Amino acid sequence: MVGIVVVSHSERAAAGIREVAREMGGDARIEAVGGTEDGRIGTTPGPIREAIEAVADDGGVVVLVDLGSAVMNAELAIEETAVDAVVADAPVLEGALNATVAATAPSATVESVREAAEDAHDVSKV
Repeated sequence: MVGIVVVSHSERAAAGIREVAREMGGDARIEAVGGTEDGRIGTTPGPIREAIEAVADDGGVVVLVDLGSAVMNAELAIEETAVDAVVADAPVLEGALNATVAATAPSATVESVREAAEDAHDVSKV
């Protein structure tokens, strides 16, 4: 199964997105990473790498990020691990929902889950 990691500058935002995604994705493996190690707003690659490794198995991992340095730190974390992982270019909440549902499909791959996350760009809210 493809794992999902949600990265936000806020620990509470990441946890909230994971909570909503779990409602949609049931059995999907999803981790949330947010804030710095000393409790401030921001991201650091170490906890992201640990989250990737926590949800990884032979199916790989799709990482969703909120903005700015979260992208850079997620890419650094991916470089530091041997896990097949990618960053999805998607809105973090809607992308996490799509990715979580897609990850539960028996035929899910890292690429199919990333595509499902990135399809969230087309979601109209109005």
